[in-house]
Amino acid sequence: MAVKMTRRDVLKASAMGAFAVSILPASAIGANSKIQVGCIGIGGKGYQDTQGVAHAGGKIVALCDVADFRRNPNLAKNKKRSGGGILAQFPKAKFFTDYREMLNAASGIDAVTVSIPDHHHFHASMLAIKKGKHVYCQKPLTHSIWEARELTKAAKQYGVQTQMGNQAHAGEPVRRAVELIRAGIIGKVSEVHCWTNRPIWPQGHTQRPKREPVPKGLDWEQWLGPAPFVDYGTGYAPFAWRGWWDYGTGALGDMACHIMDMPYWALKLGSPDSVAAESDGCTPLSPPHWSTVTYRFPDNLKFCWYDGVKAKDDKYLHVPPDELWKADWPSAHHVFRRFGSLLVGEKGRMYFGRDRMDWVVRPEAASKREEPSKSLPRVPYPGGKKDKSKWAPGSGGPYFEWLRAIQTGTPALSNFAQSGPFTEMVLLGNLAIRLNRKITWDAANLKCRDLPEAAPLIKRPYRKGWEV
Repeated sequence: MAVKMTRRDVLKASAMGAFAVSILPASAIGANSKIQVGCIGIGGKGYQDTQGVAHAGGKIVALCDVADFRRNPNLAKNKKRSGGGILAQFPKAKFFTDYREMLNAASGIDAVTVSIPDHHHFHASMLAIKKGKHVYCQKPLTHSIWEARELTKAAKQYGVQTQMGNQAHAGEPVRRAVELIRAGIIGKVSEVHCWTNRPIWPQGHTQRPKREPVPKGLDWEQWLGPAPFVDYGTGYAPFAWRGWWDYGTGALGDMACHIMDMPYWALKLGSPDSVAAESDGCTPLSPPHWSTVTYRFPDNLKFCWYDGVKAKDDKYLHVPPDELWKADWPSAHHVFRRFGSLLVGEKGRMYFGRDRMDWVVRPEAASKREEPSKSLPRVPYPGGKKDKSKWAPGSGGPYFEWLRAIQTGTPALSNFAQSGPFTEMVLLGNLAIRLNRKITWDAANLKCRDLPEAAPLIKRPYRKGWEV
């Protein structure tokens, strides 16, 4: 007797990963059985993620944001490209201000996007995973190191399809550069240097913003979530939260998961042995104005991070030492405008920008060798080659890759098994910054050796009602 499978049965089976592929063809979810997505955070980056998922073929059935733009359109400067604009585009989607209510009430949701401040990433993603929902979570994957480890384990335990929002991971520049580095275009790599012009928001705070009335339509209690209670002030939301330790992870947390991604992936790195940091001094409240972080990996590989501007008259921001790149200026000038990376190998150096194919290899002879064949899968165009959407050129975009993973059981390449350990490594830099000393890292036990005061920074405490 034939067994009739419902659409939910199909999606549940696909969440089981590779096993699903052996019992269910990818075509089982047809054009009329779209993956139903709930979007947590619909303003700012959430606007882009919601649009991206819809364009890639997801059906938006629920929306969640602590800012209720229906009650107060002035909560966003750009009303069209905001949560209000999303609500207008998807009028049939049910709206919530608390993602816990959304996940408890909306049984028709198959997957969620998480595009909210860093301090909520873990709670929203973990709740969704435990309910069997597939998760696309913005970078950094979590606010703390312990949280990244826990999400990685939970994604595997519950068999859901996941992806972190370091979207260039799905693009041609990163994937081709990974193949070239692994093929030895510059030989064995001994040093990696990555940098950004951020922060572009205030950091180095020594006191809280003054108390102000909570704007109409903003659920401030929910915005704070697991973080300690403080009175509302315009210095926190909607964008400046990155400059506060309670909510954000500074310039490193914002950009490293983008910029450090290609070399971390190409070199198949895991956890560093030690991390040291230099900065102009962070405060208990806020990250520093600039920092340099040096990670040391096995086999003596050095991985350096630079952010901010050391002085107002710095022409080239806070970048690697002159001897590594000045001789190639201006041939590599495009790399140094806002962000980039430099890999130093035994045969040469490679300058790379995460969304560009015009990388620079020195000496040029290193780039003249026969190019290796493609070894990593590519993301196809979601709408064909005539598709002019933001993520179509060169790939199909991270959203299409994630939705395809849900349908087929073949993981997206920035799934939590990859991006979880990567996030741990990135956030170790903030640990060294906050402790203001070199740390030796015990990855197996998530501990700094001989440094018990690091424990509450590795696993942060949560406000009452948000305990895990």
